[in-house]
Amino acid sequence: MTENTGGTRKRIQAVALELFTEQGYEKTSLREIAERLGVTKAALYYHFKSKDEIISSLVEDRLRRMDDLIAWAAEQPATLATRRALVGRYADAMFAGEMPQVMRFFEQNQTVLKSLVAGQRMRDRMMRLANELCRGDDSPAAQLRAALTLFAVHSSWFAVRAPGLTDEGRKKIALEVADELLARIGGD
Repeated sequence: MTENTGGTRKRIQAVALELFTEQGYEKTSLREIAERLGVTKAALYYHFKSKDEIISSLVEDRLRRMDDLIAWAAEQPATLATRRALVGRYADAMFAGEMPQVMRFFEQNQTVLKSLVAGQRMRDRMMRLANELCRGDDSPAAQLRAALTLFAVHSSWFAVRAPGLTDEGRKKIALEVADELLARIGGD
């Protein structure tokens, strides 16, 4: 793929995400995406054959980031410091670049995401990350705390509704709550 083609794909993803967030996934058509981009529907089809393909491409990017985190965590000792570093890296990835808009889309279109294979793959990665967070403590309470730790990071997009809260402020709150949960995992 040429750099220009990659740039076009990124533009399509950004515009689609904008429309999906504004109007909802179901109410947005490929024609509307093409119109907002100022291209023909055929030009859009060259890159993505469906809305599902656009969403899958966004999820694939997130999955790659999560796979990198899982691989990193698997090589680290099962300590509180590692768990904190893993959650910090996860939060950095979820708050970087276009991810805030992706997270807002996921929050507003959960039923759509659940029905896609990409959504099922994302849930699998979340569970693998949670397993890394509670590695060394296989108690049910640790498993729940690990899952809730990750949920604290990504649910901050829809659970925290303070007017004027910046993304950085949202991230700080999420990490504080996550840290409270992490401190109760393992015997550090």
